[in-house]
Amino acid sequence: MRWKGREESTNVEDQRRSSGPKMAAGGGGLLLLLIAVIAIIMGADPRQVLQNLAQQQQQIGNVQPEEQASEAPFSKEEEEMAQFVRVVLKDTEDVWDKVFAQAGERYQKPKLVLFSGSTKSACGYADRAVGPFYCPGDSKVYIDLSFFNELAAKYRAAGEFPRAYVIAHEVGHHIQNLLGTSDQVSNLQQRAGKKEGNQLSVRLELQADYYAGVWAHHLQKMKGVLEEQDIKQAIVAAQAIGDDRLQKQAQGYVVPDSFTHGTADQRARWFYKGFKSGDVDGGNTFEIEYDAL
Repeated sequence: MRWKGREESTNVEDQRRSSGPKMAAGGGGLLLLLIAVIAIIMGADPRQVLQNLAQQQQQIGNVQPEEQASEAPFSKEEEEMAQFVRVVLKDTEDVWDKVFAQAGERYQKPKLVLFSGSTKSACGYADRAVGPFYCPGDSKVYIDLSFFNELAAKYRAAGEFPRAYVIAHEVGHHIQNLLGTSDQVSNLQQRAGKKEGNQLSVRLELQADYYAGVWAHHLQKMKGVLEEQDIKQAIVAAQAIGDDRLQKQAQGYVVPDSFTHGTADQRARWFYKGFKSGDVDGGNTFEIEYDAL
């Protein structure tokens, strides 16, 4: 992907020099912390316990959102990766501006937040283990740049365009938010059982993959910056983060009813389908039988 020297988006919030919220350990804070430790020892979900702890401390005024500025400069690699993100975000803005304009609509651009370690969003607290995510509550994409190194090392999806695919996928969730799809799915999930709710999530994720492909289609037509291996690399990345592969790596077996993002083959197929067609309306994953996705 030819990206160096091209225009960058101004809709990026760089929070990498800010640490996550700190919890004071005084007064009621110590009591809440002790309760949290006991709950974890008794078998409670640590992430849920810590999230509840943060919320409770915030309510009693013990959360201090201190920001610790680091004087150390970013490495050349980190700066280049941040620049790459800004260029790709600009590419998504240009493509979706045009696609929405052709439909007589105005594209509302999302913000992209670069963070390091942990962050706070309208969807709650998150750390780097969550990976890149989109929060419809504040219309922002959140990315810890260390995920891109993990994408290459752990998932063997090397190259620049897999990173662009990840960003385009999260922006695809923003498109779903603008079109009202996210709210519709959320409402349906509230009334559905766990299995049906997971299937709705899979449909949503595959549609975001499709939108990422649509973006790549129009990017190439508009700017001609993609090279032959780029789409192949994106397909490898989509396959690498399929639910079946991730579960197989983590636990040695797969549980299809617990899938929330789709299989490796599904994710690659829907991305490529979007890339070949370039038609936003061709990605309605909600009108297809689930077993046919």
